[in-house]
Amino acid sequence: MKENIFFDRAKVYVKAGDGGNGCMSFRREKYIPFGGPDGGNGGKGGDVYLKAKTGINTLSDLACHPHLKAKNGEHGQGSNLYGKKGEDSIYYVPCGTIVRENGNIVADLKKDGDTFLAARGGRGGRGNLAFKTQFNTAPKFCENGEKGEEKVYHLELSLLADVGLCGFPNAGKSTLLSASTMARPKIADYPFTTLTPNLGMVYHKGQSFLMADIPGIIEDAHKGKGLGHHFLKHILRTKIIVHLIDPYGFGSTDPVKGVAIIENELKRFSKIFESKEIILAVNKSDLTHAESVFIKIKKKYPRRKVFLISAAANKGLDKLFDYIIKTLPNVPEPEIAGNSPETGKNEERKSGFFIEKKGDNLYEITGEEPAKLAQMTNFSHEEGVQRLINIYKKIGLIKALKKYGIQQGDIVKVSDKEFVWDETSAKEATSRRRRKKIGK
Repeated sequence: MKENIFFDRAKVYVKAGDGGNGCMSFRREKYIPFGGPDGGNGGKGGDVYLKAKTGINTLSDLACHPHLKAKNGEHGQGSNLYGKKGEDSIYYVPCGTIVRENGNIVADLKKDGDTFLAARGGRGGRGNLAFKTQFNTAPKFCENGEKGEEKVYHLELSLLADVGLCGFPNAGKSTLLSASTMARPKIADYPFTTLTPNLGMVYHKGQSFLMADIPGIIEDAHKGKGLGHHFLKHILRTKIIVHLIDPYGFGSTDPVKGVAIIENELKRFSKIFESKEIILAVNKSDLTHAESVFIKIKKKYPRRKVFLISAAANKGLDKLFDYIIKTLPNVPEPEIAGNSPETGKNEERKSGFFIEKKGDNLYEITGEEPAKLAQMTNFSHEEGVQRLINIYKKIGLIKALKKYGIQQGDIVKVSDKEFVWDETSAKEATSRRRRKKIGK
């Protein structure tokens, strides 16, 4: 049987559905010579959501299938028939998933059911019936559907555990988890036996808490040394940290000095650890050297809770767990996303435009509003093009291009559309608008 690979990071490419195109149609029935426009609107494109769900423990599905898509909206039809909305897509992630965009945290999906709108579907284009007015009773144009949003996110899984076990390799973390829960992590007498975090539920005196075993940490782990640095984020959410200590230390590191080394690595990785309660537990009490190390650590850290235990022999665990179940209710829920100003917010809609001259006769326009207007304009309809020019004039784009010195025949690029600048068309659009005002 193939073992599942643990993924706690994934890069996903999200594409929402495009809106359906509007329809240009006119009512044609016998004995009704002037039926008028009846083109329906296109349907909205489907949205893409990320949703936290219990029972999922890894990001492996999204890591292996990173392209997340939603359905497009259907096109509008004649007889004022609207296109069907594109079906939304929901992709499930483990509870504790952090969503980053451009390095900023945009969502923290902690609880079952927490949902994040990853990409919004494009709105449907309007049919020609929507443009009917008292001045234009038979509009001969319609809109294209708006393109759905495209995003790239980095997902990180930070396990939701009440208690996190940390320490040097072979301190006995996996043994403690195995002895106190139904979890069965790999246990061996060589360093870095644990390659991935393990979770287990501890039941003690009618109460329970979730405990996580993190791969061994070594000095300079915050810089990327060893294996533990990949998984330090998994104990960011833990309310209490149990630091297990091997009486014989790790390598040439003295067990008493090793306490400071591990805790220094935690604090360098994140300032969140500065405020967390860290319990010290000297493991392997059945060794002759263990009690003397326990006494030295108690003297070195008189204000800290220090326990002498043996995970393998199941000694001293009752006192340790008594203290944990007594302390946990008073520990607030840790917030790891509160430091970012972008937390829980989607990027605000950009407004305005920017003009850049490229070459002798090319002007490139960037900006969300002009780009969407161009994308949704059907350039096979002359009236639609004139409407676009009118809108560009209202938002000041035509005036700005003239200030830049644009000349007849120059190229204007907006999004993926290119236009040939025609001074006559711009003037014609202006004069048409004036005639409408005079007629009114």
